[in-house]
Amino acid sequence: MSIIESESTLTDRYQTTVPEAVRRALHLSKRDRIHYAIEADGRVVLTRAESAVEDAALTAFLAFLADDITQHPERLTAIDQALADRLIALTAEVVVDLDAALPSGDA
Repeated sequence: MSIIESESTLTDRYQTTVPEAVRRALHLSKRDRIHYAIEADGRVVLTRAESAVEDAALTAFLAFLADDITQHPERLTAIDQALADRLIALTAEVVVDLDAALPSGDA
């Protein structure tokens, strides 16, 4: 049983407008992100995507790397094929869900 039901039209560019009732129910504003989860039975669950929390240390480190690469591109080197093959072998059976939430670290 649904609390709210609504429809929208898919344009020629595969875009649609989220109906007002859905925007209100999910507290969506302009530029908010939407998460889609497709269930095994074909149902689609649309939720408001959680905003990523910025990690100050990671942001500073990435800025440092970007600056170093810009100033010293000659320091960049490719990994050799043997190392690439080893990395592929080590991670061959690892399943990663890039959409899964990371653990909080409090555990």
